Amino acid sequence: MSPSTQGRLLVTAQFALVIAIAWPWTSASASAAAVGLGLAGTAVGAWTLVHNRLGNFNIRPEPRATGHLVVTGPYRFVRHPMYVALLLLAAALVVAYAEAAKAGCLAALVAVLWGKTVLEERGLRARYPEYAGYAQRVSRFIPGVL
Repeated sequence: MSPSTQGRLLVTAQFALVIAIAWPWTSASASAAAVGLGLAGTAVGAWTLVHNRLGNFNIRPEPRATGHLVVTGPYRFVRHPMYVALLLLAAALVVAYAEAAKAGCLAALVAVLWGKTVLEERGLRARYPEYAGYAQRVSRFIPGVL
């Protein structure tokens, strides 16, 4: 299977899992944990967009031909801050809904995003020679850990 096809499948799985976590739009518990995770996800996502503007990245795990490598802002701490933002927002919904099935979808979303990063980083290494050194210095999702 080609990397492009793999990328499309991973993006489809990502959207399906996000929908499974968020759907149906019913009342949920607005606990402090859920609100905190939601605010953290929103903040990380906004901070990421300040440093990596729309048009510089793809939803598919492949670099844009006209893109450039961003290593400022949240990218100093993690290589995939937009995925971190998405996971924090999804975790907020899981906590708010407090359903085991949604927690399973969150675990699957982590696996899908991990797969996307593996595919994406192959392309980034091929396009940007400095990416290999950056990847050695900066964690994928959790600063200093993972």
